[in-house]
Amino acid sequence: MAPRVDPVRSDDALPAQADVVIVGGGIIGTSAALFLAQKGVRTVLCEKGHIAGEQSSRNWGWCRKMGRDPREIPLIIESLRLWQDMNGLVEAETGFRQAGIMYLAETPAELGQFEAWLDHARRYQLDTRILTRAEAAELMPGLTGNWTGALYTASDGKAEPQRAAPAIAEAARRHGAAIVTQCAVRGIETQGGRVSAAVTEKGRIACQTVVLAGGAWCRLFCGNLGIELPQLKVLATVMRTQPLEGGPEISASGGLFGFRKRMDGGYTVATLGVRTIDLVPDHFRLFFDYLPAVRLHWKKLRFRVGHRWVEEWRIPRHWGLDQTSPFEAVRVLDPEPDRFVVDRARAATAAAFPVFRNAVVAESWGGMIDVMPDAIPVISPVETLPGFFIATGFSGHGFGIGPGAGKLVADMVAGDPTLVDPAPFRLSRFADGSNPRPHPLAS
Repeated sequence: MAPRVDPVRSDDALPAQADVVIVGGGIIGTSAALFLAQKGVRTVLCEKGHIAGEQSSRNWGWCRKMGRDPREIPLIIESLRLWQDMNGLVEAETGFRQAGIMYLAETPAELGQFEAWLDHARRYQLDTRILTRAEAAELMPGLTGNWTGALYTASDGKAEPQRAAPAIAEAARRHGAAIVTQCAVRGIETQGGRVSAAVTEKGRIACQTVVLAGGAWCRLFCGNLGIELPQLKVLATVMRTQPLEGGPEISASGGLFGFRKRMDGGYTVATLGVRTIDLVPDHFRLFFDYLPAVRLHWKKLRFRVGHRWVEEWRIPRHWGLDQTSPFEAVRVLDPEPDRFVVDRARAATAAAFPVFRNAVVAESWGGMIDVMPDAIPVISPVETLPGFFIATGFSGHGFGIGPGAGKLVADMVAGDPTLVDPAPFRLSRFADGSNPRPHPLAS
């Protein structure tokens, strides 16, 4: 199973009581566990598989402010502040470095979109700037092709997805959190209309609060509680190269490629130009919710019908707390990568940077991105179930924003002042007439 993630041992015993139970051991769940434990809150993190087993270890590893939906910018600014001190905070190597990120523009129209986004972001006083073709080439030696210019943020960074969440989980444990893996949470018990316990396959944990940070599984979990979460999954495909001499230090994307230099000297390579959609029944249930996003990104979407339709049709949508849940049947979502995407990413990267013609692909993998109709996450209490919080739907932006999202959840759960205004991320925006839509300039 790829990629290879730093192992995190499981606590031997399941605590009978806690203040908070976190469902999901990705970058959001582990960060929330760390910040809650630092506050002295008794926290148990339950992960059905292993820490960072799904999209938290399968993403590009970018930590960026650039190109964000304006609603996300305050949170990513705070998240990058946390990333800057992360190695010291967790007393381990997460791979975070401020190496810069560049978006290359193929046409004047695309460069104009970058300039329009920059106009939206100016009030946040970012160091993002527009570059000419010559300025981009000076920062990215070996760049070839007829690029019009670029958008560049020197303070944006990168980290190692296979190392970060495991390191954060271990730090959370040192601060007093329990980390229990191979332990699916089947659901929630209530008393007096609010959360009273989390029921796991290994037993019951009495608690006042449950935080759901289960990535692509959150819609299914919420549905069993009678809570509507309009979330879908998108297949992301990524490859890793062997160490490559002479390649760029700055992370970059343009046309059909995106890449990041890894700590091992190789590169993580993917594509911005294709998003693979394996059609499943939920796509039809949520058709009208996602219609604005489909219209906006139509040219980038690659639809397929295959075995995933049958697989998801067969998944139970309701189960009892004394029954085996779907989360126990699939410990880790490990979809096959889309070979079409891999081949296009390799060709596009080599066309822009000839040094990649010598790159040897070490492995490739797929991952399921949890997306929302407006492409920004839900980080929110659930008004109909006091004590229940959701942090999901990061729409391919979750790794970089993860520490900030975890801190926001921890502040909300503890009743402390939050590091940013959480209103844009409320779950109720999908039911209160707000008509949330993706920002046309965000990426």
